[in-house]
Amino acid sequence: MAEIIESKDEQKEKKKINREGLRQAIQTFKYITPYLHYFIFGMVLLVLGSLLFMVLPYLLGQLLDIAEGKSELNFSMKEIGLGLIAILLVQGVFSYFRVIMFANVSERATADIRKDIYKKLVKLPITFFENNKSGELISRVTADVERFYSIFSVTLAELIRQVIIVIIGVVFLVVTTPKLALVMLASFPVVMIFAIFFARVIKKHSKLKQEKMAESNSILGESIQSIQIVKAFANEIFEIKKYRSSISEVITVALRFARARAIFSVFIVVILFGAIFFVIYIGASMVQDGSMTAGGLVSFVTYTFILGGSIASIGNFAPQVLGAVGATERIREILNTEDEIGEMRIGDKLELNIKGDISFVNTEFHYPSRTDVQVLEGINIDIAAGTKAAIVGPSGVGKSTILQLLLRFYEITGGALLIDGKNIHEYDIRSLRNNMSFVPQEVILFGGSIRENILYGDEHATEEAVIAAAKKSNSWEFISNFPEGLDTLIGERGVKLSGGQRQRIAIARAILKNPAILLLDEATSALDSESEKVVQEALKNLMEGRTSIIIAHRLSTIADVDCIYVLDDGKIIEQGKHEDLMKIEDGAYRKQAVLGGLFS
Repeated sequence: MAEIIESKDEQKEKKKINREGLRQAIQTFKYITPYLHYFIFGMVLLVLGSLLFMVLPYLLGQLLDIAEGKSELNFSMKEIGLGLIAILLVQGVFSYFRVIMFANVSERATADIRKDIYKKLVKLPITFFENNKSGELISRVTADVERFYSIFSVTLAELIRQVIIVIIGVVFLVVTTPKLALVMLASFPVVMIFAIFFARVIKKHSKLKQEKMAESNSILGESIQSIQIVKAFANEIFEIKKYRSSISEVITVALRFARARAIFSVFIVVILFGAIFFVIYIGASMVQDGSMTAGGLVSFVTYTFILGGSIASIGNFAPQVLGAVGATERIREILNTEDEIGEMRIGDKLELNIKGDISFVNTEFHYPSRTDVQVLEGINIDIAAGTKAAIVGPSGVGKSTILQLLLRFYEITGGALLIDGKNIHEYDIRSLRNNMSFVPQEVILFGGSIRENILYGDEHATEEAVIAAAKKSNSWEFISNFPEGLDTLIGERGVKLSGGQRQRIAIARAILKNPAILLLDEATSALDSESEKVVQEALKNLMEGRTSIIIAHRLSTIADVDCIYVLDDGKIIEQGKHEDLMKIEDGAYRKQAVLGGLFS
């Protein structure tokens, strides 16, 4: 009994969620509001065109009655024929402008949706991207939004058009031929019940198909982005199998979706059109006994087929609209996710001048997804403005985490983190980051030109400033040797440049930004000795006069910093200058330095 009650409660909750989801999905259609004038004008043309279209079957019937001399209208066949041509021409004009109006709505509304999703994505915290695959996110911006385009441009208008045709047709038939109309309308409730049932089934399979397609897109994106690793490990066959398996799942779900629609189509053909043919048979009997004219039967049959086609179209378009509602769920997940950045406008100036004093005060941290693992346990670090500090220690002890906390990729879970004596949470997050530059081990460049990548540090910088930054980063020499110079295209993620060249472009970008605080995360660990020497010199220029925090495994990178912090098991176990740490007997730093490296 308890299980039955629980089942009913679960069903009730599910129904409640579905209703709420539908309400929120309808709110998504607010994107057509700025273009409502286009939509209304298109709807007016749609209604007028539908009304004109429904006149055609009546005139066709009258044409036959005139030929037999049984028409009640005082028109000749020529006049009726000219009337038919005029209606077709006017309806053609209506159709043309209707398509233009709905195209304006669909193109502009879907563009607004894409812009809002992208704006939301770039404002979301790092944790969101850790929990969502890039391929799935791209699918939401492309495939799911494309569903809206089809709804705004064709499906919604056609659905409304078919509903109008059904209403007008039914009214006309009930008034002119009530006996036949009642026979025909007897099949309507059965059709509608089945239409609702199949709409739910089709919506479910449509959403599942989108999810499976997003998964396959994710595999595709990951394999392309990591193509060097795929080839280095000779795993082409493995990736092909993985993608084939994903596509097979897409096909399986798509075929289930197709089978549901196919069964519904069988129902329409067998039941609905069977009823139509039965009605025609009765109508022919009425013509035979003289209670109906041949022209009246032609009009009725034409209206009946139009109504049958419209009902079938409603059964087809309604699930598509509901399918788009399913697509809104995935889009709304992004739009409703809480972001880390407030209202952001193009051209906003990020004015915040900080000196660069940094203090970690009994700072604690654990990742949101791993609350049982304490990464930092009450660390204390004081770095004066304009000085250089280094953080060393074994892999996985939280060195990079310290930089991520300063960038507010994550929030501390205990203690305090101060910038210039002020709690880091009191700063505007974008303005704070604008006063920092981050140079990671794996440099991320964009697939444009060298100039565009350097200007990423300050998009308003002059040509002279860009060249000066290139020279200070020791990258001007190789840039000037390229035929296109700063306009040289570097390929996706900078694949056309060597590791040392990419690193120096990243340093030039940081120099141009002119930050108060510089964060270096093993910026030279992946370079050969020759490239490292050039990059080290560039880094020296970059660190001059600003607060610098360096994470490194090489002694040469940090030997002359103002203070070195040795981190192990989430705690600072040693701190001081290189010379002081080397004097500590059995010290962790000294042991590693003697071995020629630092916890590498």
